[in-house]
Amino acid sequence: DEAVFLRKKITLLRAFSLLIGSMVGSGIFISPKGVLKNSGSVGFSLVVWFACGLLSMFGALCYAELGTRITKSGGHYIYILETLGPLPSFLFLWAEFFAIRPANSAVVSLAFGRYMLEPFFAPCAAPVSAVKLVSLLGYYTVLTLNSWSVTWSARLQTALSIVKLLALALIIVPGMMLLAQGHTENFQDAFDRQSLVLDKLPLAFYAGMFAYSGWFQTGFVREELVRPERNIPLAVIVSVITVIVGYMLTNVSYYTVLGRQDVLASPAVAVSFVQRAFKSLISVVPVLVALSCFGTMNGGIFTFSRTLFVASREGQWPPLFSMIHIRRHTPLPSVMLMFPLVTAMVCIGDIYHLLNFFSFSRWLFIGLATLGLIVHRHRHPELHSPFKVPLFVPVFFTITCLFTVVMSFYSDPVNISIGCMVVLSGFPVYYLLIHRQMSSRCRSLFYYLTHKLQLLLEVVQQEIKTY
Repeated sequence: DEAVFLRKKITLLRAFSLLIGSMVGSGIFISPKGVLKNSGSVGFSLVVWFACGLLSMFGALCYAELGTRITKSGGHYIYILETLGPLPSFLFLWAEFFAIRPANSAVVSLAFGRYMLEPFFAPCAAPVSAVKLVSLLGYYTVLTLNSWSVTWSARLQTALSIVKLLALALIIVPGMMLLAQGHTENFQDAFDRQSLVLDKLPLAFYAGMFAYSGWFQTGFVREELVRPERNIPLAVIVSVITVIVGYMLTNVSYYTVLGRQDVLASPAVAVSFVQRAFKSLISVVPVLVALSCFGTMNGGIFTFSRTLFVASREGQWPPLFSMIHIRRHTPLPSVMLMFPLVTAMVCIGDIYHLLNFFSFSRWLFIGLATLGLIVHRHRHPELHSPFKVPLFVPVFFTITCLFTVVMSFYSDPVNISIGCMVVLSGFPVYYLLIHRQMSSRCRSLFYYLTHKLQLLLEVVQQEIKTY
């Protein structure tokens, strides 16, 4: 009896929780090993962590301006479409669906499974098959929740954001206490230049930026935000500063308790930390870390489903995925689409190979999105934006992203080349299915299948536009 559309249910608190919940996840608990391994020393790894935080702030400010200039949901996709055109936006969508998002979700899911099982098998490592099974169960649970209710997904994100900050506090406090007592032996010769390998630095930045990734999430749900012109910049600035401070203190705590070799040898850094510093919490912290990963999975599904929803509405994805459940008011087809690819990557993937695999494509298109901000400013100087950053911020961020993408070919040519091929494979698909019109017979069959699936899933097109 009422109009079917996505409601504006994301307040400032929920926007802040979405950002915190997306950034503080598996990254800070698995990335310290990757950053240290590729930066070479404790001191340089801390520099990389701070540089990644500063770079994330620059990117977040650029996206905050894009979110106030462009009033549609969709994040990277809609920003590239509105500023650089349909071809690069489709290439992003193609890479996001087949590489970036499923690999990212698989990394977070595997971290969830590893930390959830760690207390039951310590001091031994959990069986790989058990980790993957629990990872998939966690992912499917979040998938079901996002299919069921937008409100409950948002409430869960708020609750888990508090859990994430509690997990960081349980690592930071004992580490700072030991540091105050004079335990600085692990910081001796922190900047060892002999261990620095410059061609591996892009991989260190990929690991660090993965831990910060999530600062762009409000752009994906722009149409569902309450007062977006005010709440997007406010939520972005507060959340990124909070995470930078938390991550720096967390890493200092790690190195205070664990030496360089201990971090490199640990499959789960946070668990090794607790085993050394806080044995009474050995079964608590891994569960809190697992819940943090659970919140990141929830935020990822919540936002990526909106990308597919908007792409379908813009005519670059099948129309079924711009439909909403008639009673739940959730984009059910878009939410459900990812689970086959995520399942496959969880079953066959390794965390660090997956991390390098999807990071190339992610940072390539984030760099293109901020390049689009520069183009949009030049094309529309008359457009008033309620939030505007200095020009050097998008210029510096874009150059850094694209330079890191180019350098990564020297660091990990195999995984980066695979990611590049996934992007390039979108060219023929675009020209065959999007640029050219389908034949009338194919179109009739396509709409017949869409109609049957629509009846099966009980979904309809959005009745009004909220942007």
